[in-house]
Amino acid sequence: MQIIPFCDHDTDSIVDLITTIQINEFGVQTSADQQPDLRTISDFYQQGVGNFWLAFEGDELVGTIALLDTGDGVCALRKMFVKKEYRGKKYGVAAALMQILIDWSRDKGVREIYLGTVDVYHAAHRFYEKNEFVEITKAQLPERVPVMCVDVKYYRYSF
Repeated sequence: MQIIPFCDHDTDSIVDLITTIQINEFGVQTSADQQPDLRTISDFYQQGVGNFWLAFEGDELVGTIALLDTGDGVCALRKMFVKKEYRGKKYGVAAALMQILIDWSRDKGVREIYLGTVDVYHAAHRFYEKNEFVEITKAQLPERVPVMCVDVKYYRYSF
């Protein structure tokens, strides 16, 4: 497996991976049109200390994770998705993606990372908690941290 930062990659494969998981696998009421950031990754995510990483097994895109810089040492974890066949300890894709994001954030002086997620991602909730993310209420989110309309659970990681 190889994890690399986004750099002029084909966004169609990224949109397909993420929306297939969201809509087909978990029934989340969203669409590619509701996520225009996926077509403008460099402009949206790769600003300040933000970045967007892609995990590949050979030539196959198997995972993504993004860090959105919201300012003042606060970031949002976004777009963490791993193809179903590559989840779990066998491949370690999610763990490797998370480690890259945490290491990058620490190196860049990030103080806190927030995320919002939907209620049906139960395995993801356990994964975040295992990785020292603490569940918080929506009211505890800084105003500048964007959330999707489908988000109902929120987490914070503090350095």
